[in-house]
Amino acid sequence: MSSRVTVALDAMGGDVGPDVVVPAALSALEQHDDLNIILVGDQAVLNPAINRYKAGGHGRLQVHHASQSVEMDEPPSHALRSKKDSSMRVAINLVSDGTADACVSAGNTGALMATARFVLKMLPGIDRPAICTALPSYSAHTWMLDLGANVDCDAEHLLQFAVMGSVLAGAVDNNEHPRIGLLNVGEEEIKGNEQVKQAGQLLSASHLNYQGYAEGDDIYKGNYDVIVCDGFVGNVSLKTSEGVARMIARFIHEEFSRNLLTRLAALVTMPVLKAFRKRIDPRRYNGATLLGLRGIVIKSHGGADALAFANAIKVAIVEVRESVPERISKQLDSYLQHRQAI
Repeated sequence: MSSRVTVALDAMGGDVGPDVVVPAALSALEQHDDLNIILVGDQAVLNPAINRYKAGGHGRLQVHHASQSVEMDEPPSHALRSKKDSSMRVAINLVSDGTADACVSAGNTGALMATARFVLKMLPGIDRPAICTALPSYSAHTWMLDLGANVDCDAEHLLQFAVMGSVLAGAVDNNEHPRIGLLNVGEEEIKGNEQVKQAGQLLSASHLNYQGYAEGDDIYKGNYDVIVCDGFVGNVSLKTSEGVARMIARFIHEEFSRNLLTRLAALVTMPVLKAFRKRIDPRRYNGATLLGLRGIVIKSHGGADALAFANAIKVAIVEVRESVPERISKQLDSYLQHRQAI
């Protein structure tokens, strides 16, 4: 692969579309000299946005026309069958045929997952893709998967998620032995349902750096580098965390706005408040990976602004440079050989 990285952006996806994707693309191009971007979408809509942000004529930015778009509430099956020229489908096709190294979309999650799986196929030995992202922790961040792709998982699926999460953490964080935790209702071996208990046994017998059961508060303590769970639990945990973060921010704002004295206190503490807001800002962690595919697809939050979407592009660049799908495939081969030997 060339040292240059080409990322295809679903410019019509998300709650806003081109007015987020175009400025995010320009920001990413400014930060990465070896980056090329392909904006995929309806030229009649894209061209005015490109003119508004003075992006026309940029040497590393090009437009690839797609006549359709996938709605945020559209059933994945309908998008897969009837939207073969959607910006989402075309962007993924560009990854499949080698024109692009990765795809980033803020569009319909179900449709993105279904389309990526259909077009790119799964890596050998991986049954299901999983959604993985980094969450802030005391030390730096913790990778967590699955965050909603698979509501029902068996123990083998959880083991595969652990392999994929371990590779991602190892590649992105340069961590040779990421600490793996299995999310459970307690740390004791007797706790948990049969699915989790069986997964714990498989992980204990694996070559991964498995540390045992993790509880919900461990997600943010930094004691684990990767936390594994099924998509139902992971999605609820993620949305709960986002809600708590917004509530804390609102409470702080209300308390500092209460009277003149608290407003003066806010002015004094403003540098600390800004630093705190930056540390927990979800935009800095935007960009979830669809792991297990034969290609790199990054899901941005549908309501992402330009800063958040640019961060999702950054995630794609890192994963391309670190050859994440290839590393997952090698790690899985290594695990299967280890499993056969015992």
